[in-house]
Amino acid sequence: MEKKVIIVGAGLVGSLWAVYMQKAGYKVTIYERRPDIREAEISAGKSINLALSNRGWKALRNAGVEEEVRKIAIPMPGRIMHDLDGELTYQPYGKKDEAIYSVSRGHLNAIMMDIAENKGHAKIHYKHQCLDANLNEGIVKLKNLNNGEVFEDQADLVFAADGAFSAVRYNAMQKVDRFNYSQFYIEDGYKELLLPADENGNYQLEKNALHIWPRGRFMLIALPNEDGSFTCTLFMPYDNHEYAFNDLTSDEKIDQFFKTVFPDFHSLMPNLIENWHQHPLSSLSIVRCYPWTMGKFALMGDSCHATVPFYGQGMNAGFEDCSVMWELFQKHQNWADTFKAYQTTRKPDGDALQDLSLHNYYVMRDHVANEDFLLQKKIEAKLHEKHPDKWIPLYSQVTFSHIPYSKAIAQGKKQDLIMKEILKDPAIKENWDSEEIEEKILAQL
Repeated sequence: MEKKVIIVGAGLVGSLWAVYMQKAGYKVTIYERRPDIREAEISAGKSINLALSNRGWKALRNAGVEEEVRKIAIPMPGRIMHDLDGELTYQPYGKKDEAIYSVSRGHLNAIMMDIAENKGHAKIHYKHQCLDANLNEGIVKLKNLNNGEVFEDQADLVFAADGAFSAVRYNAMQKVDRFNYSQFYIEDGYKELLLPADENGNYQLEKNALHIWPRGRFMLIALPNEDGSFTCTLFMPYDNHEYAFNDLTSDEKIDQFFKTVFPDFHSLMPNLIENWHQHPLSSLSIVRCYPWTMGKFALMGDSCHATVPFYGQGMNAGFEDCSVMWELFQKHQNWADTFKAYQTTRKPDGDALQDLSLHNYYVMRDHVANEDFLLQKKIEAKLHEKHPDKWIPLYSQVTFSHIPYSKAIAQGKKQDLIMKEILKDPAIKENWDSEEIEEKILAQL
C-alpha cells in the first residue's frame, strides 16, 4: 500500500514540508483554502517582506531547494536608522559575512508551491476549506469552494500548516479536553506601503540594508524588493497615543503625519495617499497552544506558534519546524515517538521566540537610536569577534546560529544583566574597548 500524507495549507511551511515527506516516501496531497496565488498579481499588501536567516536556509538546504530561493533573496548585512532630521546611522547585524535576506512573501510562496509540485510531487487542491477532522483516524472533512461539494479524505498522517487561524486546530483540536489555547493581540497594527523605484528604475534608498525610522512608540521599516522598490511597513498603536491609526481620519491628516514624523520618507513617496488606501490595516497577534500533536495530526509553523514579526523569525521558525521534525524522524524511525519528541522539544522554543519577538519590538522602536544601546552593541560585537566561543550577542544567537530559541533567550538575559552593570561605569564611553572592561565582562561569564 502506498503511504499517503495530507498537508492542510499550501503556504511556505506546508509547501516545504511536502518535499521532506516525498523524501520519506509518501504520496503528498495538499489542500489550500485560497486560490492559486501564482495566477494572481503578486503585490505588497498584507504580506510584510520576510527576512530569511540561518535557520530558514538550513531547512531549505536540507530539502535540496536552497538555490531556487537564493535567486530572489537580497542580502541585508545591517540596518540603517533614519532620525527626524534625515541623519543615517548604520549598524551591522553580525560579523563581516553575516546577513539576513529580504524576500517577497508572495514571490517566495509561488516558488515554494512550484517546488512542492516539482520536487515534492504534491497534488495541490486550491479553494478547498477544512471543515472538520477526525484526529485519530487521519480524516479531514473538506468543502470544495468551486462547486460546494463536501467530502472526506484520509491519510496515514495529516500536517496542519494552515497558519495562525488554523482550521484544523480550530475545528478539531480546540474541541478536545485539556487542549490549551490562547490568542493575544498587541496594541499595535500595521499598514504596508510600497516605495517605488525612481524614474530610472533605481533604488531610492540603500539596497542592501533594512531601513528603520524609530520613533519611540512606533516605527516604519523598509525592506528591498528585486525591482528597485521597497516594501515598507508602519507599525503603530490603533489608539491612545499622540500618533495612532484610528486618528488618521483624513487624507490631510495622513499627509501631515508623514511630513512631520518621517520627512525624508515623505519626500520620496510620490503617491502616498493613493498607496495608503490600497493596503489594509492589519492586526498582530501571538497564538500559543498545546499539545501540538494528536492522533495522526501535527501542527506546524504559525498554526502552533504564530508570533509578531519583529525578530524576522516567523518563517524561519516554521522552516525550522520542518528540519527539527525531519531530524527526529530520522532518529526515531516511527511517527508516534517523532510526534512526542517534536512537541516537547519545540514548544519551549515557540514560546521563547514569541517572547523574543515582543522584546525586539521595543528594541527596534525605542532603543536602536539610543546612545547606550549602540555602545552596548559595539562592545558585544568586539567581544564576539575576539571570543566567539564565550560571547555571542543575542541577535546573532537567534539569527545566525541554530541554538534553540529557549537557550538563546536564557543566555541573552544573562548577558544583558552583565552589560547593564558595565554601562554604569561613568567612564565607559572613553574606555569601552579597553582590556580592563573586556576582562571584567569575561570574569562574569
